[in-house]
Amino acid sequence: MFVMAIGFSSLAQAFDLQQLSDQLAKPEVIHGNFTQEKYLRALPNPLTSKGTFVLSKQHGLLWLLKTPLQQDYRINAKGIARRDANGWQMLPGKSAGAEQNRLFLSVLQGDSSGLQRDFELSLNGSAQDWKLTLIPRSLLLKQVFNQINIAGGDLVHSIELLETQGDSTMLRMQDSTSAQPLSDTEKHDFAE
Repeated sequence: MFVMAIGFSSLAQAFDLQQLSDQLAKPEVIHGNFTQEKYLRALPNPLTSKGTFVLSKQHGLLWLLKTPLQQDYRINAKGIARRDANGWQMLPGKSAGAEQNRLFLSVLQGDSSGLQRDFELSLNGSAQDWKLTLIPRSLLLKQVFNQINIAGGDLVHSIELLETQGDSTMLRMQDSTSAQPLSDTEKHDFAE
């Protein structure tokens, strides 16, 4: 029994941050559905939103909210844009929300060097079943988050944000696939 435990322990240690980064950075494009539950201390039930996402290694992230309201976001190196009747409009970039979206993009793209600047990282598990815990280093992030928990396998499955005010957000990525290239519409949305 003891020998078996040592064997599992060494297997678990074999999967490291670099391997996780490499694994998450492999897919060129990821499509999937998401459910986001925002737990606010003042409300008995979470605020739930659902939609789809497209992550492109080359272009960034399209975050297409379907319910409770329809709203499209594009997150890339230039910042965050929201689609309105006139097309994509850039949002102001110096907010905690902008920081959260930059972080989100780093997580999904497997940019551990970007994450290590702002967080203490702790990884457990294997390539097929892992959990990454992020504890904020920077003052700005410490004001917003106590901890962020990310879990996945080949791709990210869930992201849990535990905020300093006691609120939290659970984001579940469902039916994610890296087998489908960008559609013409998605290419157009990224290019605009």
